[in-house]
Amino acid sequence: MSGIAKTPEPPYYAVIFASQRTEGDRGYERMADKMVELAAKQKGFLGLESARDEQLGITVSYWDTLESIKEWKEHAAHKIAQEKGKSEWYKSFSLRVCRVERNNFFEM
Repeated sequence: MSGIAKTPEPPYYAVIFASQRTEGDRGYERMADKMVELAAKQKGFLGLESARDEQLGITVSYWDTLESIKEWKEHAAHKIAQEKGKSEWYKSFSLRVCRVERNNFFEM
């Protein structure tokens, strides 16, 4: 997935994950690709946007309900990725869940 996610009319939810990586890949990129592919198959998933440079990565995933977010958080494969993130891949990270009340999309 790349580009700007085309989401439905609000309300819906955004999960904003910001991270600073440790040095080296150690399977990170493969796991990240797998998580995007798996998340896209989950009930309630609406889309995803992600960007990373040398200092900071930000991924925003969009979901129809808080229950859908909770189910994704508890998914067995996602839990494995979360643990590897804490033990190997991230120096620091933040996770924010927001309700989207309004959106505008402009395409030329």
